[in-house]
Amino acid sequence: MKKIVLISLLTFAAGVGLTFVILANPWHWHWVHAVQERLPMAHQMPESEDEKGQLWTCGMHPQVIREEPGNCPICQMPLTPVKGQPAPAAGSADSGERKILYWRAPMDPTYTSDKPGKSPMGMDLVPVYEGEEESTAPGTVRIDPTFVQNIGVQSVEARRGDIPYEIRTVGTFTYDDRQMHWVTTKYEGWIERAEVNYVGEAVSKGQVLFEIYSPQLVTTQKEYLQALRYAARFEDENYPEVRQRAQSLVESSRQRLAYWDISPEQIEQLTRSGEVQRALKVHSPVNGLVVSKMAQALEGMYVKPGMNLYQLVDLSTIWVEAEIFEHQVPWLKPGQSATVETPYQPGRTHRGRVRYVFPFFNERTRTLKVSLELPNPRGELRSDMYADVIFDVPSARNVVTVPEEAVIHSGQRNVVVLDRGGGTFQVSEVQLGRNGNGLWEVVDGVEEGDRVVISSQFLIDSESNLREAIQKLTSRGASEADMGTGAPMEHQGGQPMEEQPSQPMEQQH
Repeated sequence: MKKIVLISLLTFAAGVGLTFVILANPWHWHWVHAVQERLPMAHQMPESEDEKGQLWTCGMHPQVIREEPGNCPICQMPLTPVKGQPAPAAGSADSGERKILYWRAPMDPTYTSDKPGKSPMGMDLVPVYEGEEESTAPGTVRIDPTFVQNIGVQSVEARRGDIPYEIRTVGTFTYDDRQMHWVTTKYEGWIERAEVNYVGEAVSKGQVLFEIYSPQLVTTQKEYLQALRYAARFEDENYPEVRQRAQSLVESSRQRLAYWDISPEQIEQLTRSGEVQRALKVHSPVNGLVVSKMAQALEGMYVKPGMNLYQLVDLSTIWVEAEIFEHQVPWLKPGQSATVETPYQPGRTHRGRVRYVFPFFNERTRTLKVSLELPNPRGELRSDMYADVIFDVPSARNVVTVPEEAVIHSGQRNVVVLDRGGGTFQVSEVQLGRNGNGLWEVVDGVEEGDRVVISSQFLIDSESNLREAIQKLTSRGASEADMGTGAPMEHQGGQPMEEQPSQPMEQQH
């Protein structure tokens, strides 16, 4: 008997509790609200003074205004109470003296009417007040400040300043063509002794490279010495024409030795000694490195005139060849400065200048080659080394700038979201200029001092696009409601709005 009584009491308590939850709904549960709509008695419950006239709206869709709590019919987010907003009556003004222009369906903005009621989808129509033109203007969105904070919207001020433009690319070191020298002979002979006999050896100007025996050189030396002795015989004679002819023979022999690359020092030594040198020494014409030579061993080799025995390079200057893309070509010109870095010298930079811009593109990579000249006094930089090249191009000066993350690139246009304050945002199409150092130059669309959104702007832009599409669809209906026709507004197709079925929002957008 006691169990029966206990079960009865528990059942009664559960029924009372469930009835209280269904009628009062203190936690604003959505399923309880759905049950209340199916219970006529729930609508007959008296409201307290605080709850009378309370309106509920959506933080992301302020056009949604309900007289009861629940979820937003568009985004399904819980509605938030509107403080100090009594329930509006059709055609009347609220406490703020705001006049209701017309009513429209929350899920089908193309359905509008001049009085409250139900939409073809069975939802309550929401009022559109006078003075809300700003909120429904193209590109303008109003969001509840609390929701703005929740989604992490951040904005910065558009400032006026300079934008440095930087071009980064990779390049390869190569020898300076003007500092390359070939060591050749203009006579035939045999190399008897090679002082420099391997690639990579450093040489200095005037250093002996090899000694060569050439019968032609021996014969020319003898002719020169004979000319000297002949001129000396007629030096004291009173025959000016003979002395002049003898002196001309000396100069001719001396010039012939010079044409065969015999140095002036060697000719002077030959003049002083008066003895023929069997093997003459060949000296290096520059300071540099031996980058190539004709054979593995030069000693004993027979050479002919014009044979390239050594290739010497002066490393006091070196070139860097880099490639840039087509859109970067207008920024570069000869004389432009650049910074060169190498991975094997961390922290060290080298300064150079654009020496030459090639007049043709690479057909495969669609890049243009640029040659730079760098000083290399220590000879540390060698050919075929890789380098990181940074060109210092002219910057945009005294322009309005915004951060790169503030710009939304849609492919056909560029937009930014302006923060107008108070939860109001406006999507503005902008014309961009130069870009660099994390900044964009804004030529048109943003003024100095405007605040631009740098985070969560994609959500706002998506909402703005939806609003703009809705505004275009409802522009005709709104104008008729403002004229006070007193009849249901017509669809853009000419049929009454009540008679034309509503389309899903996805198809309208």
